[in-house]
Amino acid sequence: MRVLVACEYSGIVRDAFIRGGHDAMSCDLLPTDAPGPHYQGDVFDVIDGCWDLMIAHPPCTDLAVSGAAWFKEKRMDGRQAASISFFMKLVKSDIPMIAVENPVCIMSSLYRKPDQIIQPHMFGHTETKATCLWLKGLPALKPTDDVKLKTMALPEKERMRLHYLPPSADRWKERSKTFQGIADAMADQWGGSSQMRLIA
Repeated sequence: MRVLVACEYSGIVRDAFIRGGHDAMSCDLLPTDAPGPHYQGDVFDVIDGCWDLMIAHPPCTDLAVSGAAWFKEKRMDGRQAASISFFMKLVKSDIPMIAVENPVCIMSSLYRKPDQIIQPHMFGHTETKATCLWLKGLPALKPTDDVKLKTMALPEKERMRLHYLPPSADRWKERSKTFQGIADAMADQWGGSSQMRLIA
């Protein structure tokens, strides 16, 4: 199966699919952090490449409700409109199977509610970070290692580690990375179901 991982510099999701035997490529304006198939540039340069599945991680800076205090400024200078347009172009792409992820954001009301909201603790990570998934031609992800009870027993600063990261040049990169357990679930569940769907 040919898989495009849009707006990913880390290679985490791309490499999970490669390990599953798929032909996967990441794409981002940034270079990849991990060696592997990667297109550095605009995703719309390569989106028409006969992909079977696209997993997209559009920038959330201008969409996430956590940044609502700056929405007025972002609406006035056009940043929010540009981010909405980018999100919609991805979600409406002519690819049979699509997953677009973002934190809790305004697209739930401007577009539609997400098909699923997942947490890292559903996939073996003792952390909380609500992530919305808008799906096309894909089933909802099934939890693979639910450690919610263990997670909720931790101090807030531990289970919400990403929210408490100190300011740094790479803080945004650390907060935007896909958890390995989630990437593995995507590859195992969507890779397998997608192959069967294509054969059927």
